[in-house]
Order: sequence, then C-alpha cells, then structure tokens
Amino acid sequence: MKRRLKTYLPFVNAGIQEVATYRINWIFFMLGNALACFVSYFIWAAVYGSGGGGAINGFTLPQMIVYIVLMFLTGTIIASDGAYVVGEEIRDGTIAMRLIKPVSYNATFLFQELGNKLPTEIAIAAPMIVTVEIIRTVLSGSVQFSAPGLLLYILSCVLAYLINFYFNICFGFIAFAIKYLWGANMMKNVIIGFLSGTVIPLSFLPGVLEKVFLLLPFASLNYTPVMIYMGKYGGAQLWYYFGLQVFWALFFFGLSKLLWKVSVKRLTVQGG
Repeated sequence: MKRRLKTYLPFVNAGIQEVATYRINWIFFMLGNALACFVSYFIWAAVYGSGGGGAINGFTLPQMIVYIVLMFLTGTIIASDGAYVVGEEIRDGTIAMRLIKPVSYNATFLFQELGNKLPTEIAIAAPMIVTVEIIRTVLSGSVQFSAPGLLLYILSCVLAYLINFYFNICFGFIAFAIKYLWGANMMKNVIIGFLSGTVIPLSFLPGVLEKVFLLLPFASLNYTPVMIYMGKYGGAQLWYYFGLQVFWALFFFGLSKLLWKVSVKRLTVQGG
C-alpha cells in the first residue's frame, strides 16, 4: 500500500499545480456556481411567495434556502470531470502517454483529480459549512449544528464522489467508440442535474417517480448527502441510503475495470 501511494502521490501534486496555474479559470468556475445558486434562490423565493409561504412537499422556504446552499456545496465537493478529460485525451491522442506508463489508468485520474480538488476543499468547504450553519441558526432561531450529522455528511460525500468519479470514467470510455464526447457530455450533465435533485428536490416528484429516482445512482450524488445533513434521513433509512451509495460505488468501480479492458482494444488515435 505504501509503495502504491508513493507511485501515485506525484499525480496529486500535478493536480495541485494545475489548479495553481489556471487559478483564474478556477475562480470563474466558482463564481459561475455561486451565480447559479443565487438564481435558484430567487426562483424558489418566488415560488414560495406565490404559494403563500407555507411548506411545499415537506420543505419550508428556510429549509429550501439551506437545501440550495448545500446543493451548491455538495456539487462542488463531488464534482468530477473524468468524462471530459478521457474524451479529450482520446480525441487528441495524449492518452498514448498514459498507456505506456506502468500505472493504473483509472488511478492516475483519481489521484490527479484529488489534487485538483484539494485547494477547492480547503478554500470553500469550511467557510461554506459555517455559512450554512449561520443561515440555519438565523432562519430557525436556534442552533441546528450537529457534529455527528456533519461527519455522516462528509462520509456520504466521499461515497458520492467515488460514484461520480467512476461513473464519469465509464462514460468517458464511450469516446473510444464515438471519438468526441462534448455534446454527449453536455446532455449527460443536464440529465444528471435533474435526476440528482439539483434542479428540484426529488420529494417534489410523483410518488412512483420519486421511488424509482431514489434507487438510481444519481440520487446518491447530491440528494442523499444533502438530505443526511438536513436530518431528513435517520435510523434504518439512513443506513439504507448509505448502503445504496456503497453499492453504486462498487458497481461503477467494477464496471470501469471491465469497460477499460474492452474499450482499449478499440483505440484509434485521431491526433498526437
């Protein structure tokens, strides 16, 4: 294990240096996400205002505000661009450089992306958690913070990130067949945004659709961690959704291994 970590730690350092080099791009990315968060707030404020301000599908307006902020935070924590990177490397031929190295293809992506994410987590995670708790305290009139709830949220985010990472790797391998993923990746992001509860909470959907969507891996990305943090899941229900996250993480991990073995045989480099 120590030897494997020593092998892949340079990829973490490469990820950190990449963020440092393109820090302006990172800043605009975060500003774009923050703008989307504010837009969601004003939309839901208008919805609740037109409905008299009461609870809608179990969410009051203060809870919806917390939900929006937590969705922004969770989406940033678990973000993965593996599908885009794999697609671009296949398109321009740089994938050949990874193939000649005696290391795991998936692992190099994982550790490099962890390096990309480390500055983000340090810069925004703690301040955003404090912001969420201030909002919850002001809106409810009492302190809502729960240390066990925060720890469970962090654990859920780790599982959600692994699901997202390996799902995107699997999706990226489609580029071995169709060569260019830009359009497919855009469509994938829109669909996942809806299925993961980013657009609207899944509890707003009709009963049957909600149950089906909760079983899909996409609910485990954003919706499950947020609901855990907000205390909406507890007891047996909490462990059920944790178990579902573990299942999907293992499923996509295994699928990525299988797809790699099949897809790499179809590699044709267009550039490089």
